[in-house]
Amino acid sequence: MVQLSDLVDLGRYPIDRPGCEAYARLIADLQRDLGADGCAVLPGFVHQHGIARLAAEADAVAENGHKSFSRTNAYFSKDDTALPQSHPVRQFYDRSNAFIPADNFGADSLLRAIYEFSGFMPFIRTALGEPEDRFFRYDDPLADVIINIVEEGQGFPWHFDTNNYTVTLAIQNGEAGGDFEYAPMLRTPADENYDGVARVLAGGSPLVRKLVLQPGDLQIFRGRYSLHRVAPVAGPRRRYVGIFSFAEKEGMCGGVERTEQLYGRVLPRHYEREGLRADALRD
Repeated sequence: MVQLSDLVDLGRYPIDRPGCEAYARLIADLQRDLGADGCAVLPGFVHQHGIARLAAEADAVAENGHKSFSRTNAYFSKDDTALPQSHPVRQFYDRSNAFIPADNFGADSLLRAIYEFSGFMPFIRTALGEPEDRFFRYDDPLADVIINIVEEGQGFPWHFDTNNYTVTLAIQNGEAGGDFEYAPMLRTPADENYDGVARVLAGGSPLVRKLVLQPGDLQIFRGRYSLHRVAPVAGPRRRYVGIFSFAEKEGMCGGVERTEQLYGRVLPRHYEREGLRADALRD
């Protein structure tokens, strides 16, 4: 059985000891960073030995990733010809990468061991300052625990996330490129801020920030509200990023159209829960 200490640097990040002073300091630091721009990073959250094991796990199932090459807008939605041609909904970009669906990470998965550790969700929830009745694991059998693969020449264009909170773990970087760029808290549950989105898409917006994450770094990110992208990767080595997903509405899972795009298939649950959202934003 996998022990959390086999993967996580619990000396530096004591998520297994929520009553200790170091835990309280850690939470205070994360809340400060998340309050400032909706993003916080824990360098070396997974230690080197743990990262080596997670990279091996990713290699073992990489061929099960759904590769997709398409043109998409920031909302993963269809074109809307009723809008002006310059509207963000009508701006489409090449997207090429792959996602290894969650059903490749079973009960014995190392990546799932982190996600389902009893103290992990309370730790993330507390860092985000969310109450228990507004913070849940993403109830999607294809997308609660996944790995994103980006290969040479591939990237991920500007987009918003479907789920409110995304927690990512850098597992392996490409040889070059793959930087994470984001425009913090660009929209709210009540305001799409299309003008702000258009400025970022046009390039040169002063709001855009860049992160270069190293293997083992954990990132907590409010991706539903912050426009973000991954720059193209260079070199033959794959970029692996583990993704742990949470939502503010119990039972929420991905929409049918977006699930089909990202994972190449849809399950009955996606049809049953289509439209089960906590806001009215575009996906």
